[in-house]
Amino acid sequence: MWDEILKAFPVYLSSMIKFIFGPIGGKAAGLHLITTMIVTAAGMMTVVVAFTYFGEFIRNKIIDRFRKAKPTVAPPREKSGIIKKYGLVGIAFLTPVILTPIGGTVLAVSVSPNREKILLYMLISACVWSVVLTSAVYFGYDALMEFIDKVQPGKIIPNE
Repeated sequence: MWDEILKAFPVYLSSMIKFIFGPIGGKAAGLHLITTMIVTAAGMMTVVVAFTYFGEFIRNKIIDRFRKAKPTVAPPREKSGIIKKYGLVGIAFLTPVILTPIGGTVLAVSVSPNREKILLYMLISACVWSVVLTSAVYFGYDALMEFIDKVQPGKIIPNE
């Protein structure tokens, strides 16, 4: 049991930074498919909860310490593109595949003040993308290796 937890912890930490690192790390560590899905979604949701509830505290207490001067307040810009068309749902959908969990959460908090909606949409997105990406990594890698073996079984292609 401890062996599985120790293998899952780096996957958890890496999926907090970039979501796709979770499935790739789970495959590399030899974790079970379901374990990788759960740990990957949990890593993303840890960041989402932290930045949704403690984002203002982090900004005020930690980041502002390193700033020399207070930034000037820019006039509010008009929302454009995917934010205007799809709103919080679009941000949650794109967070695991394009944005990082940190970037997606910061963007979601800036768009919607409703924390419960942010958590719900991000949880749904994390669960769906965790299943899709982990399955793609686990089964896609196996299928690719099988295809390579069928094309050139055991042969090394010489340099020409």
